[in-house]
Amino acid sequence: MNLVNREIYNLPNFVSFIRILLAPVLFYFALTEKPVWFLATLMFSGFTDVLDGFLARTLHQITEMGSRLDSWGDFTIYTTMAICAWILWPDIVAEELIAYVVIVISITSPVIVGLLKFRTITSYHTWTVKVAVVVTFIGYILLFAGWVDWPFRVAAVFCAVAALEEIAITLLIHHEHVDVRTVWAALKYNKQDD
Repeated sequence: MNLVNREIYNLPNFVSFIRILLAPVLFYFALTEKPVWFLATLMFSGFTDVLDGFLARTLHQITEMGSRLDSWGDFTIYTTMAICAWILWPDIVAEELIAYVVIVISITSPVIVGLLKFRTITSYHTWTVKVAVVVTFIGYILLFAGWVDWPFRVAAVFCAVAALEEIAITLLIHHEHVDVRTVWAALKYNKQDD
């Protein structure tokens, strides 16, 4: 198998692709009003998000294609989560509308800025996004499972900070890069590109 095929056809990429394929399944459970199945499938998608990165590092299969596929999977699932929450739990979404809107804007605005500047979905995998994803995922499950609401509000703050960092990175760098972990790394890329 040549290098290009190994970059595309590997186990971590397969796991990321499974996460993308879970989006229609999540929509099906939302539209057929099966919240328990929806949340169970969502938790499985969260497991695949952790698993693909673990496999890529363990199997030494970290690739630019894999990073991009992971970001596409993340954007697909988090967009699906937002839409399906509105379908399944409109009353809860209405009660938590400010946090919900902040999270949705935080998910979409870095993507829009990246598309405008680089004509592609950026794939930075910043540390703040990693923390925001974990906090949001937990807050989402706790809120929509009916257990507790405040972690979802905390998640909105983490998402806003992560989005601001991703937007700053996009505005700072001259050329699109993958796996830019912090604004400081973006400044380093900026100096190298000059």
